[in-house]
Amino acid sequence: MTRTTPRRSAALSILATVVALAGCESMSEREKGTAQGAAIGAAAGALIGAATGGSAGQSAVIGGVVGAVAGNLWSKNMEDKRKAMEAATAGTGIEVARTQDNQLQVNVPSDLSFDIGRADIKPALRPVLDQFAQGLDPKMRVRIVGHTDSTGNDAINDPLSVQRATSVRNYLSNRGVDPARTEVQGRGSREPVADNTTEAGRAMNRRVEIFLSEPAA
Repeated sequence: MTRTTPRRSAALSILATVVALAGCESMSEREKGTAQGAAIGAAAGALIGAATGGSAGQSAVIGGVVGAVAGNLWSKNMEDKRKAMEAATAGTGIEVARTQDNQLQVNVPSDLSFDIGRADIKPALRPVLDQFAQGLDPKMRVRIVGHTDSTGNDAINDPLSVQRATSVRNYLSNRGVDPARTEVQGRGSREPVADNTTEAGRAMNRRVEIFLSEPAA
């Protein structure tokens, strides 16, 4: 039978307290996310501290702070935006996903984004960007990453990828998204997602990725 030490008892007591707080019905969705993250972090910190001979309470505080930051990055606003983008892009080939670090990623392939060698936004992309721009919380941050296929050299591809990302930023800016909270990056042909030796693969690599994140409060 496993013996319950004073440190372990303290850790379990902390765990019960933070889990109860995380489930409080009076909290907003964002507050629940923060509390749930804090609960997980505090519990883990307390148990590790107890197991390693450290202070369960101190470890719980440290773990709770880390957990709160992590838990606060995916709020109800982010989930609502993910669902809205999935609905807006259904059947288009655009991929909408939640990343491991709690960003919303929208991956737009070339048939909806840009022609070969061009940075002009195609008409088919405009309604998608319109939906993306709607209802963004002022705290949210946008990162736009442009990509090319391997046709041509870096002297051509690097600036082209930046131009593509900049075109998206300018469009979003015209729809009310503050360019001051929008970051633009170009990766040229350095991050392919498909085989550049085939036409289909090159088309997949000519893309723009849009990331939305909500920093912890």
